[in-house]
Amino acid sequence: MTKPTHVLVVGATGSIGRLAVDEAIRQGYAVRALVRNPLQTRFDPRAEVFQGDLTNVASLREALVDIDGVVFTMGAHDGPCMVEKVDYGAVRNTLLALNGRKARIALMTAIGVTYMDTDCNRTSQAHDWKRRSERLVRVSGNEYTIVRPGWFDYNNPDQQQLVFLQGDTHRNASPADGVVSRKQIAQVLVSALGCETANHKTLELVAERGSAQDCLCPLFETLEPDTPGEADGVHDEANFPDCCQPKRVREDMTRIAALA
Repeated sequence: MTKPTHVLVVGATGSIGRLAVDEAIRQGYAVRALVRNPLQTRFDPRAEVFQGDLTNVASLREALVDIDGVVFTMGAHDGPCMVEKVDYGAVRNTLLALNGRKARIALMTAIGVTYMDTDCNRTSQAHDWKRRSERLVRVSGNEYTIVRPGWFDYNNPDQQQLVFLQGDTHRNASPADGVVSRKQIAQVLVSALGCETANHKTLELVAERGSAQDCLCPLFETLEPDTPGEADGVHDEANFPDCCQPKRVREDMTRIAALA
């Protein structure tokens, strides 16, 4: 693994994206923040602000010039259609814009993302598109870490000790699934870029009672890597078969896998 030097934050104006920009600067990266309207944003002056459109491959191709690391923190809040366009589309478009050039990826999705009810046709739900974005990253041939955080900022002041889980078994759709601060989510995403033991790993992120850890690499080391050639994370339930995916998604998977 080669540690990246120049990092693009996709979703930089969001509540976690802003923190990821600051954290990446703190960790010594040259940071480019992708924004729609630079007049409505303020970042650390050391960050480069790039006006672009995550729904447009050509725009992302410009944003990715000289970039060797990408942190995805975007999140749509306007229903499943927008999640397809933003959460899934930004990943697809970035991978297409890279066109086979490699970049270290840190992708944020959500805890419980693999939950499925008995209806295999539940393809309009927001989590399904986040899960499909994970699959694109895994087949892309890039080094990656996929982080599924618990509920943002529901943790108490004494809940600072990070815990990494696998298998995505917390499915209450409430803070009972786990809680973690936005600041710590940003820390984990950015730390994963430079940690050898984080590569090709998928995790659920929560915080429990205790003090925050100074170094996260030992936590990444305890995790199992994803199985090579598999589209889902290690220990994920096999409940989302290819036959249930829209044709456009199957075509995206084939196209991006061919760039690996």
